Amino acid sequence: MSRGSVREATGPLRGIRVLELGNFVAAPTAGRLLAEFGAEVIKIELPRVGDEVRSWRLLKGNTSMMWRAMARNKKSVTVDLRTPEGAALILSLVEHVDVVVENYRPGKLESWGLAPDVMRERNPALVVVRISGYGQTGPYRDRPGFGSVAESMGGIRYVTGYEDRPPTRMNISIGDTLAGMYGVIGALMGLLARERGLTTRGETVDVALTEAVFSVMESMVPEFSAYGVVRERAGNFISGVAPSGTYPCREGAWVVIGGNSDGIFRRFMTAIGRADLANDPRMRDNPGRAANGLELNDAISEWTRAHSVDEVMEVMTAANVPAGPIYSVADLMEDPHFKAREMFIEREVPVDGGPQPVIFPGVVPKLEQMPGAVRWSGPELGEHTREVLGGILGLSDSELAELEQRRVV
Repeated sequence: MSRGSVREATGPLRGIRVLELGNFVAAPTAGRLLAEFGAEVIKIELPRVGDEVRSWRLLKGNTSMMWRAMARNKKSVTVDLRTPEGAALILSLVEHVDVVVENYRPGKLESWGLAPDVMRERNPALVVVRISGYGQTGPYRDRPGFGSVAESMGGIRYVTGYEDRPPTRMNISIGDTLAGMYGVIGALMGLLARERGLTTRGETVDVALTEAVFSVMESMVPEFSAYGVVRERAGNFISGVAPSGTYPCREGAWVVIGGNSDGIFRRFMTAIGRADLANDPRMRDNPGRAANGLELNDAISEWTRAHSVDEVMEVMTAANVPAGPIYSVADLMEDPHFKAREMFIEREVPVDGGPQPVIFPGVVPKLEQMPGAVRWSGPELGEHTREVLGGILGLSDSELAELEQRRVV
């Protein structure tokens, strides 16, 4: 477990400055990823209110652990960009940044006088990442859209769950996270194009939450177009691929085993004492195995039920078959591999009545030469307002005090 962190920015994005004009999860995810790899991310929050994530899943104290994780390495600056004075401050900051990331409904920035074209009058090379429910164009552009809705309309909810039960969701904000990751990809491509001299005008990146989900739905569209097949919910298995699923073990535990390639399948069946299935002509390739998936899953479940998870993993590892236990967060945090990969970082943060050590997720991906880092946890509301507005824009203490009195910052 990593206990320390550097305050100085490191990583390949050192020297890149990002202005985050977003709330909740999608745009803040993009900002977090950019900040972890060295970018200076200035997060704009409403004075006295802040990002609502500060109170999401709050069990103790005044600030949630979700905020501490989502806003790490960022500088919190309070500006009411809905006011003319606040919008003017944002435009002044735009002159000093490389990327703006926002996730307001289309037209909202324009209503505040902060349209991309207006910002580029101050900074022509500015890369603007716009994340919204349905994108900046199209008949649904003006609808409000959250990640949960995008997961529904993007297709992932329809195929998640059991066929005889209603569609279900993952207990995380996967749609928002996917959109945030695409926002980062778009920002980096815009910066690369600028660096290579391919454009003199900054790129605008249009990320729709619905399309971010849609993009990970594999071959569902061409399967429907070519075959007229609608992929349905398949419980703990995956349509058209066998054997690959979740299997019961002793003591109510579960294990996931992927034995769906031809060579792995034969090793898998031999390892569980079913050489008859390994040599069955019907099971020679995936189409045949998929057609007989129920028979295979019954045979595998019969074997796993007689063993503990540890016993199953020992056999699967020896046979070189991909497998893994289903972890809760408590299980995950005890796993030696995650610990060895420094996927847990201990930080002291306020919880309830004072700071205490709290474990947060590590940084992904791992870079060999210029790795990402956690320099600090999500800041207090407005913690960096004077540093940024004074240091970058040159506002005096008296000017800042006047803006604070008028609730602009």
